[in-house]
Amino acid sequence: MLAESPLIQSLRTAVAAAPDDVPLRLHLAELLLDAGHTDAAVAEVAVTLQRAPGDVQARELMARAMGAPAPGPDDATAAAPPPASPTAPPQAPAPEQPPAPAPQSTVGFDWTAAQDQVGDVVPPRFTEAPLTVDGKADPGDAAAWDVELPGTVRLVDVGGMQEVKERLEAAFLAPLRNPELRRLYGKSLRGGLLMYGPPGCGKTFIARAVAGELGASFLSVSVNDVLDMWIGNSERNMHEVFQTARRQAPCVVFLDELDALGGKRSRTQSSPMRNTVNQLLTELDGIDAGANEGVFVLAATNVPWDVDIALRRPGRLDRTLLVLPPDGPAREAILRYHLRDRPIENVDLSKLVKATDGLSGADLAHLCEAAAEYALLDSARTGTVRLIGMPDLLAAARQIVPSTEPWFAAARNVAMYANEGGMYDDLVAYLKKKRKL
Repeated sequence: MLAESPLIQSLRTAVAAAPDDVPLRLHLAELLLDAGHTDAAVAEVAVTLQRAPGDVQARELMARAMGAPAPGPDDATAAAPPPASPTAPPQAPAPEQPPAPAPQSTVGFDWTAAQDQVGDVVPPRFTEAPLTVDGKADPGDAAAWDVELPGTVRLVDVGGMQEVKERLEAAFLAPLRNPELRRLYGKSLRGGLLMYGPPGCGKTFIARAVAGELGASFLSVSVNDVLDMWIGNSERNMHEVFQTARRQAPCVVFLDELDALGGKRSRTQSSPMRNTVNQLLTELDGIDAGANEGVFVLAATNVPWDVDIALRRPGRLDRTLLVLPPDGPAREAILRYHLRDRPIENVDLSKLVKATDGLSGADLAHLCEAAAEYALLDSARTGTVRLIGMPDLLAAARQIVPSTEPWFAAARNVAMYANEGGMYDDLVAYLKKKRKL
């Protein structure tokens, strides 16, 4: 490889200090070309053409560098007569000569081929970005919404909760699995399912299991996905969610925190929020007959009494399912899951299950974390590593207050004084069974 002269190196420094100086860069390119540094000259000329696409000198230099024929130095003056001397006698007119050939132009030069050759030397000036609206990706693109492919989670993976599974089977899954019986009995697939109950009890996991049973895609939607500060965008986002689900059908749309997405319109002074609820009602109904074919709507909330009553009208979210703290078999499955990768010894799960009655799934996960922390601190203090045992787990269970108690305190008042039409009969039955009512 030829070494660059000090002059070329000095010019490179000057060009780096003034990158927009086109004549200076062209001078550098010409020196590079004369010195045999063809690739470097092509790179400098290509940068110049990006800044000044119509520069004639740059085009000529590029043509020279790429091997195109250049006009001869004497071609332009070959036909010009010599200048007349003031003392010379007048001469006879010269015989008419044929016109000199015009300098060869570079109009026919293959610039696309030249660009391909220097493409890896000069980066593109601009990068193409996806179309955005108000700073967001175009919601018309399915990639703007996180649609999960059919998963492997099934209801059999949900530990215990037999009553919940039977209710799901009767209200939602059996009609889908038996289309002939559905037609025989005139069973409609319109409407969706509203799951309610205390937080941390597995409503989202159940929704994913239902999607797995149906072999459907899963689209989880929360208030942050829909609400927007610009007027009209929230309604558009809600519409695009359902449009995406219709394109990806069969698809389960899971509306998390429905009380935020579909709160009672009579309690809000925000016109955009009321419009968002109205848009949700429209999407649940379907604009055209059969528009929601293959779209299954599941919703979850901790406060169903704050959900707009119109959302629970027949044909919309007309089926309800109370998801309570995990029962014994479910607690055992959850404890096994959270202890599976931890160093344990002599753990009596049956005893631990009895000691954790009333705890939610989130509480049980925290229990295992706290027991591991006890064993870790003890090992650090004594300098001897030991395994997690029953004393650690039982001590953690005694320290944890069920996170569901505040919810049941609020639900008790609703069950006693606001159970219009038997809407919360299943909640009343549970509270009586647990002697909380």
